Amino acid sequence: MLNRRKYAILILLLSLLMSTDTMATHIVGGGITYKCLGPDPVVNGFTRYEITIEIFQDCLNGLPQARREDNPAIIGIFANDGSNLGPGIDSIGTDARGDTIAYIVPPNFSNQCVNNPPRVCLRQLRFTEVFSLPNNSSGYKVVYVRCCRNDNILNLNNPGQVGATYFCNIPSVGEVACNNSAYFKNLPPQIICINNPFVYDHSAIDPDGDSLSYEFCDAYPGGTVTNPKPDPSFNIPPPITQVGNNPPSNGYRSGFTPQQPMGGSPLIQIDPETGLITGTPDQQGRFVVAVCVKEWRNGVVINTTSREFQFVVTNCSKKVVADIPQLSEEFNTYIVQCDSRTVSFINNSIGGFEYLWKFGAEGATSTEFQPTYTYPDSGTYKVTLYVNRGSTCQDSITRIVKVYPEFSTDFNFEGLNCPNAPIAFTDLSESDFKPITKWEWDFGDGTNATVQNPSHIYRSGGDYNIRLISGNIKGCRDTAYANVSIEDFKPNAGNDTIIVQGESVFFNAKGGIIYEWTPARYLNSTNISNPIGYYPDTGKFDYQVFIQSVNQCTGYDTIQVWVVGQGALFVPSAFSPNGDGLNDLLKPIAIGIKEYDYFRVFNRWGEVVYETETIGDGWDGYFRGMKADIGTYFWMLKAIDKDDKIINQKGDVTLIR
Repeated sequence: MLNRRKYAILILLLSLLMSTDTMATHIVGGGITYKCLGPDPVVNGFTRYEITIEIFQDCLNGLPQARREDNPAIIGIFANDGSNLGPGIDSIGTDARGDTIAYIVPPNFSNQCVNNPPRVCLRQLRFTEVFSLPNNSSGYKVVYVRCCRNDNILNLNNPGQVGATYFCNIPSVGEVACNNSAYFKNLPPQIICINNPFVYDHSAIDPDGDSLSYEFCDAYPGGTVTNPKPDPSFNIPPPITQVGNNPPSNGYRSGFTPQQPMGGSPLIQIDPETGLITGTPDQQGRFVVAVCVKEWRNGVVINTTSREFQFVVTNCSKKVVADIPQLSEEFNTYIVQCDSRTVSFINNSIGGFEYLWKFGAEGATSTEFQPTYTYPDSGTYKVTLYVNRGSTCQDSITRIVKVYPEFSTDFNFEGLNCPNAPIAFTDLSESDFKPITKWEWDFGDGTNATVQNPSHIYRSGGDYNIRLISGNIKGCRDTAYANVSIEDFKPNAGNDTIIVQGESVFFNAKGGIIYEWTPARYLNSTNISNPIGYYPDTGKFDYQVFIQSVNQCTGYDTIQVWVVGQGALFVPSAFSPNGDGLNDLLKPIAIGIKEYDYFRVFNRWGEVVYETETIGDGWDGYFRGMKADIGTYFWMLKAIDKDDKIINQKGDVTLIR
């Protein structure tokens, strides 16, 4: 028996080892809460706590022997600082001490109102006992550990081999005076129909009046198949590891996380302020869902209470479904209306013969199927639709409507419409309710920005569609579009060239209307696109040309002229016409050549596969419209140089791909 005046924290664990049969998968949920009863009237320095353990059992599939062995509950209490407190194990239950409540939970549905109603059986055990704990500086941890969960849970790996741990923290009396934990108001749902809107109030009550916030959180593994009632160290609390931190074999399955335990369309989610869970499940099966409620006092979280349960989605359907769609991205919000105060409502309900709308404004109702209502003022309203109210099969749904006109998105931009030139974008969005808090820019070239007034550079010319989505603090969103045409500006000085001493080069720059060449050496002009260069000397001469377009785009390009002492002809020994831009053409390199008489290429059978008389042209590796075979080809070349001397050459070349 635990001396609660001497030792600190509880860890719930079962006392005797069980056979494999008694580990049957029957645990479907649970949690721990406590009440602070004040200082111990007998012993100074101790505080009394009423601790309650809640366990939900599957009484349809779980083995009776396994369910029986949940009573008594074995818990442990340990100091949060891990101090050596001696044995921290105790029993709560009808077979030991404390009060026990066990009953079958009524289903949360009526068979006559559900098509294909599934068989369900949920049993709740509540163990309650008062403990007197010595005041300390760290507080206490109360823990219950058990195995096993249902083995057909979809969002956990190997669920039948992963037990459950439920625990709570009791803050230090020195830090938080005699705190009471929050407790959840409603029993969990026993069935959820697939593809039907799901609304469940998972809110809690805090006896101390603390502010509460809600979130999906991680589940915790517990006992195992081989050790369903693990026996912890009596001196320190056992390690408590989140399921999400376990190896993949025992963690959440791919596609699921503690924060997204079920999926859905729209996604199953929880309102952090109200604890309302909504969404439409789109996958059948069992899902472990853990909800944490945080207690806030003076802006600080003083405690967190959690409850875990298996949400069961079945192939049933409700005969009457009240459904207002969620058109907004915001939680449980029908619409954020930002251009007027008039809202048109969509009714997706099924099985209804009578409807009652309450628009959230005083006295505002309608019995129309899809009404339109003009709100008297801006604001946030709760709209409720009742279907077949007062009949045997009825349903209702509540959504949020936000009315905050006027809001509109707009923007402009300025700058040179040139590649690599910055363009400044300016947000011109207007809102009656400030501030504007969101900007999502799409520049049309695969890049984005989230600042209010970005600057952007387009790397190449083209037409780009710009989109801005802006939003204000009230959730209003609007979209504006514009198009920007960037000039396809490509300053080009021409190709590098090789000439023989005494020859001229006819330059041909492109891309603009203004040209400036530097240096001026050997050029007949420096401010035209096509100057002539005459070279009496050998050497390499580098030029740069500044080019400006009609739209004032500016840029530079360079060209090199190589002047050699005598002319030459050279034909490569191989080429690779594979489209990579390298060696794709077989063409002679001609220096000091005035013209070709012919350049011919032959295959091994003597057929002419290519012929040209134009200097600079070359063979692309095709013959009669098809790719020529890989192999060796032969060529013949007859040319006339600048001195009218005839040059005859021949050789072979290898075609590779």
